[in-house]
Formats: sequence, structure tokens, C-alpha cells
Amino acid sequence: MLKIAYHPIYTHPLPKGHRFPMIKYELLPEQLLHEGTCTQDNFFTPEIPDSASILAIHDIAYYNDLIHLSLDRRAVRKIGFPLSKELVDREVIIADGTIKASLFALEHGIAMNIAGGTHHAYTNRGEAFCLLNDQAIGAKYLLDQNLAKKVLIIDLDVHQGNGTAEIFANNPNVFTFSMHGAKNYPFKKERSDLDIELANETTDQEYLTILKNTLPKLIDQQQPDFIYYLSGVDILASDKLGKLGCSVNGCAKRDRYVLQTCKDLTIPIMCSMGGGYSPDIKTIIDAHANTYRLAQEIFF
Repeated sequence: MLKIAYHPIYTHPLPKGHRFPMIKYELLPEQLLHEGTCTQDNFFTPEIPDSASILAIHDIAYYNDLIHLSLDRRAVRKIGFPLSKELVDREVIIADGTIKASLFALEHGIAMNIAGGTHHAYTNRGEAFCLLNDQAIGAKYLLDQNLAKKVLIIDLDVHQGNGTAEIFANNPNVFTFSMHGAKNYPFKKERSDLDIELANETTDQEYLTILKNTLPKLIDQQQPDFIYYLSGVDILASDKLGKLGCSVNGCAKRDRYVLQTCKDLTIPIMCSMGGGYSPDIKTIIDAHANTYRLAQEIFF
């Protein structure tokens, strides 16, 4: 059965100007239930995890400043959200969702987190709406528990996974692959193990050709026994924060290729949703829902 992490706190209320990006976390599960892709049994509720799993990735001083709401103003500005206990709890619960989804993926082949993909969070700071790096926390958990020996992170958000790259820069057991817009944030990029920078207005055909020429070779070279997939839909031409030229259909073909590849090679995969900022919320929900529809089709 497809297992999906979801908690009502994912729709954490924010001041005017920040609310729109959060709506999708409420609407997406409603859409999946309404259309029959999922039932309530598919969803599980994450909780506050043991802090040890977070501190395996994030500096204790930074984490303490988060939970005590004592970050300085500059650090809060870089995050982009007003700091509050509910916001910190939200990020901690997202991390637990990714850890538990990783365990479900080991059992069922795939699992999802309705939120997550917080790849701009570094070991010692947050950036761009990301406080804690959920997939990094999940990957380190699997490695520390001897549940995986080599992890591949496939980051196909339009923005480079700069925090993830920094976190695992010196860890040979995690390979970071980020395919992103060359002219998108972050403008000062970190060095992933493999970065592919795409030109503005890259089309479906160009995008998929590059991905299909890259991923099989990468998996063959690295031989991962677990994969994290950041399936951001901000690669769409309509996205307000992206500069690529992909369609909803092209985005679905991307997801199909990644998921089918993992299924064919029997490599467990855990998916975090990532970004999506098109002006029409229906476009965002449809593009994200495709990932879940395909997971059901391919794996179950």
C-alpha cells in the first residue's frame, strides 16, 4: 500500500503574503481522496521525532536557536517566514514524516511526504522557507540505522539543492544530484556531487532527454540501495519562481521515468513534494497529484 505522510500542521497559517504556497498542502490530499487515487488508509500522521535524528544533520546551536525562537533577525530574514513555535514544530514534524516514509519505502518500494523537500536548509542555518532538511535527515537516519549503505538524492526542483549539497559534501555514502535552472535561486550555488544547470525556457523534450541520458548511468555508477526524490513542480513554464519551460504533461513524464526506473531496478524510493508556485492553484495541485497517481499505477 502507498503510504503518505500528512499532518494538519503542514498548512501552518502565515501572515498575508505567505499563505498561497501553503494552500496546496491542504488541497492535495483532498484531491487525491476525491478522485479515488487514495483512501484514508494511505495516509499516516507524523509526530515530533527524537531530536537525535535532527542533530545528526543540524548543528546543536542552530537547532536550539530554532526551538527557543532565538535566531537573530538576519537569520530569520534568510528563512523568509516569521519565526514561531508552530512553524518550527511544522518543520520537525515534516522531518519525522520523511523518516517514517523512508521506512515505509523499504517495506513497500515507495512512500511519499505531502510536504518536505526542504533542500535549502544547511547544517547551521535555514534559507528560502526551509528550516530543517528533511531528506538529509532521512538519509542519515537510514545510514546510521544500517538500513542503507549508499543513498542517492535526486533533486529535480527548479532550484538547486544547495543545503543538501553542503550537508553531504564530505559524505561518500550519499550522492547528491541536482538538475535545476541555471538562472534560478540560489544565485550563489553550492557544489553537488552532480549538478546539471538548465537554460531558461528548457522544454519538455530537452529536459527529458537530459534526464534519460543521465539517470541510468548515475545509478549504474553509484549503485544506491535507497533513493530520495525531490519532485518539485516548479519546473513548469507557468511557475512564478521558475524559469524553465516544461508542461504539466512533461512534468508527469519526468515523474514516470524516475519512478519506473526505481521500480524496475527494485530500489526503494521516498518522495518529498518540493516547490510549485504557478498562479493557478489547480495547475499546482494537478502537477503534484500526478506524482501520486503514478506511484499508485507503477508500484501497486
